[in-house]
Amino acid sequence: MPVTPPLPLLKRVPPGAWTAFAWFAGTVFTYLTRVRLPGEHRPSHLPATQLYRWDGLTYLVVATALAFTAARLLSRRPLTAMGLLLTAAVIETSTLAAVEIPLAQFLAVQTAVYFIAADRPRRTGAIAVSLALALLAGYLAVRILMGWTVGTSAELAVALITLIAWLLGDAAHRGRAHAEQLAARTAEQAVTAERLRIAREMHDTVAHSIGIIALQAGAAARVAATRPEAAREAMSAVEHEGRETLAGLRRMLVALRHAEVHGVTGQQAPVAAGLADVERLAAVTSAAGVRVHLHWAGERRELPPDVDLSAFRIVQESVTNVVRHAGARSCRVTLDYRAADALAIEVTDDGRGRGSATDTGFGLAGMRERVALLDGEFAAGPRPEGGFRVAARLPIPLASGLPAVVR
Repeated sequence: MPVTPPLPLLKRVPPGAWTAFAWFAGTVFTYLTRVRLPGEHRPSHLPATQLYRWDGLTYLVVATALAFTAARLLSRRPLTAMGLLLTAAVIETSTLAAVEIPLAQFLAVQTAVYFIAADRPRRTGAIAVSLALALLAGYLAVRILMGWTVGTSAELAVALITLIAWLLGDAAHRGRAHAEQLAARTAEQAVTAERLRIAREMHDTVAHSIGIIALQAGAAARVAATRPEAAREAMSAVEHEGRETLAGLRRMLVALRHAEVHGVTGQQAPVAAGLADVERLAAVTSAAGVRVHLHWAGERRELPPDVDLSAFRIVQESVTNVVRHAGARSCRVTLDYRAADALAIEVTDDGRGRGSATDTGFGLAGMRERVALLDGEFAAGPRPEGGFRVAARLPIPLASGLPAVVR
């Protein structure tokens, strides 16, 4: 099975840990701004009277305990955690003699808002950011009603950053949902493609063999009383073709099971078939009563596996259609290698000419699909002089660099 790569280091840190770190960083920053650091004439903010007293330190301990409790509950009960964080922010602010809730005291809240919006349903994220904004508005309203000074501009900045944190989390949530939808659709398309490929391979493998078996069995039935030896030969051919079909199906199923076990669903499983088997195909079909005239044009050369398999399946299906539907005594198969960048295939017969270029049967549809997947050209239809013609042109990648086949 494929090994899942480990998450990046920062991704391994749970949201609760990030929230606790944000609270710790905000508290440290708050105290650093209230002492005179090297190079400063005085602190950036004057400390409140109770900041270093026992009551101020008690409030700090209580607020920190609430914040850390919220960090532990964030993954299981996000809205409860949000309520504890908001309470902790108000308690710590009360010891600072600030006219608004400072950004540092709201940093853990904003971190929690981001993770709730990113990991939870959108309704939960909307409730979390609404609670945070409502607290900021309520804090200002209480101070205004009490006639106290209010830091409206600074509080608006805190509210804006909180809203941005929610938007970023919501965007991450939407992006993850979209990626999951794409992955599900890709998996569904891979399964559909695999099913179509299996159906195509099963059709190409079984249809030809069943046609040959039916032809040989009919011939055996006709001469069973008058020519027993010929009947036995025909039944031996039926037995041989049946065994070959079963062996081919077994190889296909084993290859598919091997691909599934090793996690390569959606990729073509190896199938032992190609133009090297065309002469055997012609011999078996000729022995069944429909003579196949095989003609090679140009210098035969090795083909990419997908082109080789598709070329063989097109010839096989075309010959099968001749056996089953044309009522012809012979057909001609031409494999033309004369073009450097393509292989031309033509199968013609002089039979009844049934079918059309828009035939909805599985045979023509399967051939047309194979050619389309290789960006080739396909045509099939009755011939003006009688019979039926199947023609395909399969591009051969020039960069393949495959050598000529020596036979």
